[in-house]
Formats: sequence, C-alpha cells, structure tokens
Amino acid sequence: MTYKEIPAKKLLNIQTLGELKATGYKPRSVRQELRDNLIEKIRNKEEVFPGIWGYEETVIPDVERAILSMHHINLLGLRGQAKTRIARMMVNLLDEYVPVVKGSELNDDPLQPLSRYALDLIAEHGDHTPVTWMHRSERYTEKLATPDVSVADLIGDADPIKAATLKLPYSDERVIHFGLIPRSHRGIFVINELPDLQARIQVSLFNILQEGDIQIRGFKIRLPLDIQFVFTANPEDYTNRGSIVTPLKDRIDSQIVTHYPKSIEIGKKITRQEAKVKYGQDERVRTNELIADLIEQIAFEARSSEYVDAKSGVSARLTISAYENLLSAAERRLLINGEKSTHVRVADLVGVIPSITGKVELVYEGEVEGPVIVAQNLLGKAIRTQYLQYFPDPEKQKKQKDKNPYKKITDWFGDGNVIDILNELPDRDYRNRLMAVEGLEALVNLHHGKQDNVFKLFLMEFALHGLAEYSMLSKKTLSTGLQFKDLLSSMFSMPKPGDDED
Repeated sequence: MTYKEIPAKKLLNIQTLGELKATGYKPRSVRQELRDNLIEKIRNKEEVFPGIWGYEETVIPDVERAILSMHHINLLGLRGQAKTRIARMMVNLLDEYVPVVKGSELNDDPLQPLSRYALDLIAEHGDHTPVTWMHRSERYTEKLATPDVSVADLIGDADPIKAATLKLPYSDERVIHFGLIPRSHRGIFVINELPDLQARIQVSLFNILQEGDIQIRGFKIRLPLDIQFVFTANPEDYTNRGSIVTPLKDRIDSQIVTHYPKSIEIGKKITRQEAKVKYGQDERVRTNELIADLIEQIAFEARSSEYVDAKSGVSARLTISAYENLLSAAERRLLINGEKSTHVRVADLVGVIPSITGKVELVYEGEVEGPVIVAQNLLGKAIRTQYLQYFPDPEKQKKQKDKNPYKKITDWFGDGNVIDILNELPDRDYRNRLMAVEGLEALVNLHHGKQDNVFKLFLMEFALHGLAEYSMLSKKTLSTGLQFKDLLSSMFSMPKPGDDED
C-alpha cells in the first residue's frame, strides 16, 4: 500500500509508529515517488508542467525521461529560460503527505530512521514513537550558488555551542549541525547557478550524488540520504565566472538544454501569463495583437543583434517588463489628460526603453553606441520586421512610381508638412494629426478596411514609423516625443544649437 491510497484526512490522524505500521505502509525513495506519480499523470493525460510554454516537444519530454530514469538533473540554459520554475514544479510530483518521526531535523521516515535522534527515539518508545506528517511543499529546498557558500552551509559542521550546551565531547555525532542538504532528506534539493560554486565545494557533493552518503569533520557516520538533486547552470558561466568540475558533471545523470521561445506566438503566451497587469489598468488601457507582436519582436531582434552579447542571452523578463511599461506609458498619458480610457500607440514604445537597457549585455560596439541608442535601434528593427506583415514592402514599391501606395504620403511631407506625435498628446489631437496626413487613411483602408477605427488609427501611426525605418520619411526624436517630416529636407537642414539629435 502506498501513501496515496489512503485519504489525507485519515492519514493525518495517524500519530504513532504502531498506527503507521498497521496501515501496511511501505517506504519509497523520493525518486521512486517522482517516477510513480509521473507515470500516473502521463497515463491520465494530465499536464505535468502547466504554464511552461514552448518546451512541449523539447525540454519537458527530456525532463520526464530523466524523472522516469530516476536521474539527478542539470538544466543548462541562458537566463530567463524557466529553469528554476521547472525545478519548483517538480514538487507537484511528490506525494501530498509523507510520515516523519516527530522532532527529527532530517525528516526521518519512521520505518527507515536515519539520524541518531530518530534511532534513539524509536529504540526508547517503539510503536508509541510519535509520528507527524510533512506536506510536499515543505520538501523543496533551493540554494543559490555564490562564492561564499561553504561546506558547512551545504553539508554541516561540528557545533561548539551544541557541544557545550549538551555537555558532549566533539567525538559524539550529536554535536553535528547538519547543513541544507541533509535537512533536505526525502525531498528535492536545487542548486541554482552551479558553476558559481567554488570547485572545492563542488567536490563535497561527489559522495552524495554517487553513494548517497556524507562525511563531516571526520565523523564515522554514514547517512544514506534520499534526495532528488536538480541543478541549474548558465553556459556563460563555463567561460566567464566558473565551471562545473568534470567529476561532478559526470555524476549528474541527465543534462537538459533549455532555450528561448522559437516563435512570436509562444513568446506572447509567456508574456501575457507573467506580466503583472495592475488592477483597473486593463480596463483603462486597450491593446492589440500588433503591439504585442512588436514587444516580442524586440527580444528576437536583440538575440540576433550585433550590439548584444549573444552568450549572455536576452531573458524573457525583457518582454514581460516591456509589456508592463508599455501599459504604464499609456496609462500615464491617460491620467495626465484626464481621459477615462485610451489605446496604446506605437509612440508608447518609448516607455519600454528602460526595460531594454537593463536587460541586455552589450558587446564593445554596443557600449560605444550607448544603451539607449541600442534600445532605439532594436525598436526600429522590430517595427521594420513587423511592418511587412501589414503593408507592402516600401523598397519594392519605390519602383512602381504612380502605382506606389506611399506616394501621396511622401509627397505630403515633401511639400514641407511636419507632424509631431508627442508622448502626452490627448487622443483627440492624436487622431486629428494623423488624419491630416494625406494618403495615410487611404493606405490603411486599402489593406485593412475591415478593422475597427481604433486599430486603423494605430495602423496609421505604425505606417509612419515603418516608412521612417525604410528611409522614406525622417523620424526625429524630440525631448517630448517624435517628429516625422520629409527625408530630404531633414538631410539638408542644419541643426540649431540645443536641438535634439536624430
């Protein structure tokens, strides 16, 4: 009989070792427990790792195979690839409750006691030994590997205060203060960023992984710990900050490589799931699929940019923060203008620049350009890429002359007209300025006539940004927004002292 075959209410009423034996319980190792429960979930067609998008055919099958093989796991991947989240979700594969010798700091199984405390208690009380129940949420321990982590932190050390208090000699194992790993007995232990752990500390894990025992300060004790180890590591660490020592890497049974979302659609699912939309914000600020695509496209452009360090990676946290900042940029404008609701604009992307500059590591050329210029460059590339999904390629249309759908727009600007899209422009003024551009509304109606008026207005602004990215218009950054004008006139006009640079 397993722990799961008895209802939780009846289970929690069992308070002694004798009562536990009477149920017919048989202990299982934590890895056997994970394996059995995974098998049950797969057979029942249950989702094992809900909310993890993009890994359905790659990482998740690898993790499931490792669990079925009862392997220790290393999740290898760049930052922001859900490595820690996967490790934390493995807790859901544990039994809801397991019995523990009451008062045991090593979570001793009453039927397989490990520590001196549990052995002595059972020897003294027998079947009357008190038993308590541990929930699976308590069977997860996580440690971030930092250079200051010591063997005592992970494994344990002799405690002089305990020795003095209990009046015990240092030869008595009861003076040992156990570290995080022994205290994780019968649970899941995760070490994040394993390469950051000093090599001498990594060596202390050899025996635990291979033989399942530990040694502390020469004490002749053998603790056959029952632990599922999960490690996370960043490939960058192997060359920049540290490395996983070869014998330790050899003892980790399965190394699973994670990756970034492979499509815009998967990226949008992750961003919408993780972004913290504030109360009432979603009612006041309306978005559309195009702006969501643009946010995701920024991350895709950053991952292939010559200015961004590819080895460092571009975390999914970039798009999450960018989406939150985008909504806040529109909300701020709404509050300033005293409006009840508004729709995001392409110009609101200026609000996501702080989310980009703090999330990308630049190479030398990027440092020379500066983080803000690189961020603006990524925004421009995202607009350029997505533009072709909604409008004809401007470069091909240049050869069409009279059939060029952009001719009326460029001619209007060529006549000396200028349009300013300011960050705090009220919705009415925003609409009036876009409607004043000859040929702009006709362009949108030609290709997207069935869309609602709000999205058409967004597409009108998007068209201006796209034409600027394809060098058919000039886009100038002002301190309070953007200015669009004829490309040639901007090239021949000399900047005045104090003017913002393009």
